Amino acid sequence: MILFFGPAGSGKSVQGQILAARKEGWRWLSMGELLRGTHDAELYKIMQEGGLVPDEKTNEIIDEALKSSDINKIILDGYPRKLKQAEWLIEHQEQKGKSVSLVIVLEVPRAEIIKRLELRGRADDTPESINERLITYRKQIYPILNYLTEQGVHIAHIDGTGSVGQIHDRIIEELESCNLGHHAG
Repeated sequence: MILFFGPAGSGKSVQGQILAARKEGWRWLSMGELLRGTHDAELYKIMQEGGLVPDEKTNEIIDEALKSSDINKIILDGYPRKLKQAEWLIEHQEQKGKSVSLVIVLEVPRAEIIKRLELRGRADDTPESINERLITYRKQIYPILNYLTEQGVHIAHIDGTGSVGQIHDRIIEELESCNLGHHAG
């Protein structure tokens, strides 16, 4: 299992999807997509109001998705978002027969993120809200990365600037250096 991290606008979903498309038998799992695809009216209401879905619910959704996927060949995007979720994932990975073999953190400078999100043109992408999201992201990710490091998970910080192809090549290079070029085991 490979975890993708990066703030909004870092391109992690694009990179995760490309990787899954290029690697046979790999599956891209996006927490956002899984949540949007839920038929749970209560969850839908929480998300519409911009609230945070409770950990038990996100863990349950991920649990279901992992159960229905090939062992280990998973690219997880948008989860874990909190330290508690990371702990749950590590504690339950063995019984699921899936282990976290690599974490990819896409590093993109703030100015570049702002530029990308402004191009995206969503109404909620104001400089203030972008700044707020970046602060939240950093606050959440550091404890997760520290915890995963303590668990012996390899963390790769990848330069997320340049073309989609250049970034993809850097990710592939990292996978191969971890002997994950052909399988994510």
